[in-house]
Amino acid sequence: MKKLFYITLLLPLAAISQTKNEVKLNILNTIVLGSVEVGYERFIASDQSIGIEVFINDRFSYSEEKPRRGKEFNTNSVMLSYNFYFSEERSSGYYISPFFKYRFGNHEEVKDGIKVKTDMDSPILGLGAGYKWIWRDKFTVAPYANIGRNFSNDVNDRFSAVEINAGIGIGYRF
Repeated sequence: MKKLFYITLLLPLAAISQTKNEVKLNILNTIVLGSVEVGYERFIASDQSIGIEVFINDRFSYSEEKPRRGKEFNTNSVMLSYNFYFSEERSSGYYISPFFKYRFGNHEEVKDGIKVKTDMDSPILGLGAGYKWIWRDKFTVAPYANIGRNFSNDVNDRFSAVEINAGIGIGYRF
C-alpha cells in the first residue's frame, strides 16, 4: 500500500519534470527598434506549445517614425499564441502560430504646432510562421514573421489596419 501511495505521489512530479519550458528574447527588434520583446513558451505536446510574450516599447509594425522628432510611441503589448510545429522531433523546425495580441498606450505627434494623441489600445488577431533550431536541447534560434489585423478605428485611421512584425528569437529551454 505504501508503494502505491509513493508511486501515485511521484508520478505527477515525473510528468512535470519532462515538460519543456522556454524563455526567449527577440534580439533583432531589441537592436533595431529598441523594443524589448520577452516571452515564455510551455510545451504541451512534442509538436505544440502555448506562448505568452510581453512587448515593452512596442512600436506599430516597422514604422519609420523616430522618437524625439515630434512623434513618439508610448505603447506596450501582451500576446498569447498557440504554436504548431510541423516536426515532432524536439519541438523544432517549421511552425505556425495563431495569436491574439492586445496593445495599450498612445502615440503622440506634433502637427502644425499642435500635439495630437492617438489612442493605441487595440486587440490584434494574427498568424505567425517561422523556423526554430535547437542546440543541445537547451538553446534555440528562431527567425519568424507575423501578420496581424488591428481592430481599433482610432489606430486604423492613423495607421494601416494590417501590421507586419518579424524578428529573431533566441531562447533557453529548461
